[in-house]
Amino acid sequence: MHHEAVILCIDEGTSGTRAAVVGRDGQVSAQDYLPLEIHCPRPGVVEQDADLLLERTLDVCRRAIARAQGCGQQIVALAIANQRCSAVLWDTATGRSLAPIMVWQDSRHRDELALLAGDWDARLIRHAGRPVGVRSPYLWAARKLREDAAVARAWQQRRLAFGTIDSWLLWHLSDARAVVTTPTNVTSGNAYALGDHRYLQDWLDALEFPAELLPRLREDVQDFGRTRSELLGLAVPILACAGDQHAAAVGLGCLERGQALCVHGTGSFVDVLTGTKLPAHDAAHESSLTMTARRMGGVSRYAIETYVPTTGSALNWICEKLQWFDNPQQISALAREAETPADLVFIPALTGLRLPAMEPGARASISGVSMATSRPQLARSILEGIAHSVASCVQADEAASGTEVGELLVGGGLSGSDALLQIQADLGGLPVRRLADTDKASLRGIAFMAGSAGLLWDGLEQACATLRTEAVFTPRMAADERGERDPTASRGSCAPMPFDQSELCGHEHERKRSRARLAPRGHRGEHEPRNTE
Repeated sequence: MHHEAVILCIDEGTSGTRAAVVGRDGQVSAQDYLPLEIHCPRPGVVEQDADLLLERTLDVCRRAIARAQGCGQQIVALAIANQRCSAVLWDTATGRSLAPIMVWQDSRHRDELALLAGDWDARLIRHAGRPVGVRSPYLWAARKLREDAAVARAWQQRRLAFGTIDSWLLWHLSDARAVVTTPTNVTSGNAYALGDHRYLQDWLDALEFPAELLPRLREDVQDFGRTRSELLGLAVPILACAGDQHAAAVGLGCLERGQALCVHGTGSFVDVLTGTKLPAHDAAHESSLTMTARRMGGVSRYAIETYVPTTGSALNWICEKLQWFDNPQQISALAREAETPADLVFIPALTGLRLPAMEPGARASISGVSMATSRPQLARSILEGIAHSVASCVQADEAASGTEVGELLVGGGLSGSDALLQIQADLGGLPVRRLADTDKASLRGIAFMAGSAGLLWDGLEQACATLRTEAVFTPRMAADERGERDPTASRGSCAPMPFDQSELCGHEHERKRSRARLAPRGHRGEHEPRNTE
């Protein structure tokens, strides 16, 4: 009996963990999913349970394996895509975590980091492609070493390990039991010399992080050992591990300089690829970050990235906590019914603002609500807030990279909303292309990376040739009208109804006025996507 060769893929997101298999035709099957909880015990602190994350990841993997084997598929490798810059400390004797994960949305050390910015911003921008910022996994770990007795004891007894989610998963899943990390992950930690593939030791020394605790640097595509059969019931090579946004880029066919993508997940991440040449970066573009898009065969490729930290999570918050709508799908459906203009402004800044300037203390707001406001108008304003933010990200990435974007490819769960993508095309002035099964881009992309050296495909280009366009959303707004609604146009500051991510956990917080410049709003028509198949 012939068995179809497939790659088992993990997509370790912030809101949930998925596993599935990808075959030579690029199709994703045998998928399984479990949600992950986010905890906010106090303002600025965003955490997850590392042990539970691992447990649920193993559960979805086992179920995906059973489904694949039941369909006669043969798993020949494992590949991992994961949330970036979420840090873990664990005990190598027990394999258990010693503290909750510091999630990438966390900003608990922002004030301490701000004190270092004056001395370090310029150096970090030059070498790491980003300023000091508001979050550092290394500072977090250094403070845990000083303040947490269990962590300090494990360190003294030489059984402490540190890393990001890739490190945590690889240590558990691989028979190599090595503490390692990959460029697409370590770049986000802000202590990685992009052009040299090394750590910035002087910056780590300033954070008082011990060099002995650093994960060893690998590439995104590499042999990471074989899966532990006692965990998954199979022993196959682990051939790729990359940050989820960069895996999604490959899964959307974004391989070359000038291509751009937006992945809508917990947040919305916009990347413009710049090729193998490290882009120049300066302090004028503080919100745009230089990323390692992927590193294979000793060659790094780069991207400029800007993101909105809370978009998908903002919709979930509005539905689950405010209960304004039943679910995000209802928001999209109602937004299509908004026939009259409404002077509503929504800023999805639940954990701070990145554009037009870095404002970690900014809070989300909705303004312009009156007795005449309808639910469809409110729904549309929420999607417009996301679309305006993404349009600003594209503009920032173009400016920082010196690259003009001609089309935006989209992935992630929110990309299934026709209403959002049409609004995005209108406000951004760019065609928006959605591929088939675009919500599976990270799974497909990490499979392409793992299998492109002859295992399933002869190169990434051959793998990406399996991709199909589902719809293209073209701008229907006149250029002059778009100019009037420029997201950078001043509209004054407004902070009615501020709320932040931590209020998900029932905490009251000090209201802080956002200094964001807001765009004028108005009516623009909804249009059906053009089917290109």
